[in-house]
Amino acid sequence: MSREKLIVIGNGMAGIKCVEEIIKLAPEKFQITVFGNEPHPNYNRILLSKVLQGDSSIESIVINDWSWYEERGIRLYTGETVNHIHTDSKYITTISGIRAEYNSLIIATGSSAFIPPIAGVHKSGVISFRSIKDCKTMMDYAKKYKKAAVIGGGLLGLEAARGLLHLGMETDVIHNAPYLMNRQLDRISSDMLRKELEEQGMRFWLSKETESITGLNRAKGIRFTNGSTLEADLIVISVGIRPNVELAKQSGIATNRAIMVDDFMRTSKPHIYAVGECAEHRGVAYGLVAPLYEQGKVLAKSICGNPSEPYLGSVPYAQLKVSGVEVFSVGEIRQEEAETAIQLYDGIRGTYKKVTMKGGAVSGVILFGDTAEGMSLLDLVKREAPVTELNRPSAEGGSSGPGALAEMMPDRETVCVCNAVQKSAIMRAVTEDGLQTTDQVRDRTKASSSCGGCRPMVAAIVQYALRYGKGEAAVTAFPICGCTAVSHERLKETIEGKPLTATHELMAALDWKSLSGCSICSAAIHYYSALYHPQAADLTSNTTDECRFSLIAEPLSPGTKSKAPTEFDSIYVRTKLQQSCGGLLFPAPVKAAITSSSIHNPAGVLVQDIGITGAPAGWEIYGGGHAEHPVKQGQLIAIAESDAVALSLSVAYLQLYRERAEYGEAVWKWLEREGIIEVREQLLDTTYRMALAGRARAAAIGKQSKEGLGVGICSSH
Repeated sequence: MSREKLIVIGNGMAGIKCVEEIIKLAPEKFQITVFGNEPHPNYNRILLSKVLQGDSSIESIVINDWSWYEERGIRLYTGETVNHIHTDSKYITTISGIRAEYNSLIIATGSSAFIPPIAGVHKSGVISFRSIKDCKTMMDYAKKYKKAAVIGGGLLGLEAARGLLHLGMETDVIHNAPYLMNRQLDRISSDMLRKELEEQGMRFWLSKETESITGLNRAKGIRFTNGSTLEADLIVISVGIRPNVELAKQSGIATNRAIMVDDFMRTSKPHIYAVGECAEHRGVAYGLVAPLYEQGKVLAKSICGNPSEPYLGSVPYAQLKVSGVEVFSVGEIRQEEAETAIQLYDGIRGTYKKVTMKGGAVSGVILFGDTAEGMSLLDLVKREAPVTELNRPSAEGGSSGPGALAEMMPDRETVCVCNAVQKSAIMRAVTEDGLQTTDQVRDRTKASSSCGGCRPMVAAIVQYALRYGKGEAAVTAFPICGCTAVSHERLKETIEGKPLTATHELMAALDWKSLSGCSICSAAIHYYSALYHPQAADLTSNTTDECRFSLIAEPLSPGTKSKAPTEFDSIYVRTKLQQSCGGLLFPAPVKAAITSSSIHNPAGVLVQDIGITGAPAGWEIYGGGHAEHPVKQGQLIAIAESDAVALSLSVAYLQLYRERAEYGEAVWKWLEREGIIEVREQLLDTTYRMALAGRARAAAIGKQSKEGLGVGICSSH
């Protein structure tokens, strides 16, 4: 069977991330051709500032070398610019005359530096800072000249300025706002940043507007609108980026500020996708690594014919990459945007922390001097977590260095947002795979391999894992509640291994602070006991009688009866699902919806914990959705060709949730932690699926027998 032809226009981080994900999902599906206008293989553009600052070499920031393309059969054209996409005939042409046909096409053309309309801006000696070529130009200028100026006091401008200092140039930074990084910082943190950078040798010209670049053919300096001037031999412009949309626009693809895409990264033309800085999703064009990688994963699933969870947008964050300076910012941080929840300033240590809230939820964070908490606080902002979660250890100060945070960080918490690497993966790389250094862990897990902002925390976790070594409990999780230091995992293991006759015995054995416990831990003990030892009467007698399973279905006509299984028999599946799961307890309330056709869609099949809907290929089973703000669409778990298989998959999925989730953990949170691919693989294992379904039915029968019921079902709505 011949492979489909896939063309990727753009050899940058976003485009090649798509290719990596596509190869993982369907290694034999596409014959891939990549066009890139730079003469290099894919490299990490984010780390160019580290090259300037002497912390990395150009060779070390290459992500995929020449051999990577060759080994995977990818045809790579470097130094080649595509000049037209013939969307009707499905082929592209390049400036050099290459013609290539495609079945599917991905536009990943990225962005270019925005060049403001300043007189003289095109003179020799005026450059942007976006590529290896720019980096080399700056290095060459540093060998001949000594005075540099950077126009722009944002992230990239400051990183470029620090690199010029490292190269031995006198460096002035011009910014049109009254303080640096004014979009990401407040006045206090910005002043701290300015003082730190001044100590490193930078000079700042704030609230200055550039009128023109002086000099005849080559730049000699800058003239400001107030008439003052500044001498400079090299001028770096870093005032923002402009998405590269010209190719798409002239090819008839819909554009706004960038190329407009839907939730699956599809453009206005069939079989053409866009990703990265050149793409605009719901009115937003992202310029950070993490959102681009998230888009790449969604696009890969879509183009491989396996669209599951759509891309719903990202929470961008900023992390300054300047040697000796730690800055992190995310969310709404201005006084007019949100209230201040926490504000801590330590003049001795040179640290600052501000957390904002809106409507009782965490909405923004600024960290200066110590950014170890950055990823943990980012998670709170992304989840719109209640401010009560800020009461975690170190939220109000105390031992909050990377080492302490590494120890108390939950195993499932994401450390590297760019590559979605959790603490558990880093721990396993050390304790199970025997890795010893941060670089080894980076190469194995990809943690810190993109923007590099999480490297201090990755290093701390590596050191923490090395201290414990193999065979010891190097995993830390938050306790169930304030009554105990015991985690859900340890409580589950204890109850599963040894049934006890009374709750207080279990609490005493695990050193509970109070043997009376509280509503949280008591309910957790009762649930796990009922799960593993349903006949342990003394422990399960207090288990809540609340029915935790509710089912929404199409309204039935009066007198309708259940019948033997036939294709698209929603009545049969509904009845059997109620019988199998209706009387069971779950870690958290479970809402299910079923319809024989997507036309009916009762109460939104895609926004329930489990949704079952008829489709041309059979039953589609979705999981992990919810209708609370922000709404989350369920992910496709499986497609079943018959009622019996649909029922088996659904019951097994819910039983897997019962066994794997923590008490109180919603289905969508469990599914995110467990991973949709892992869940699919387990459910597609017929033997394991039947075992799960069997355990669920046995539990339902046992509960019915114990309570003297004929059928244990919840009332549907």
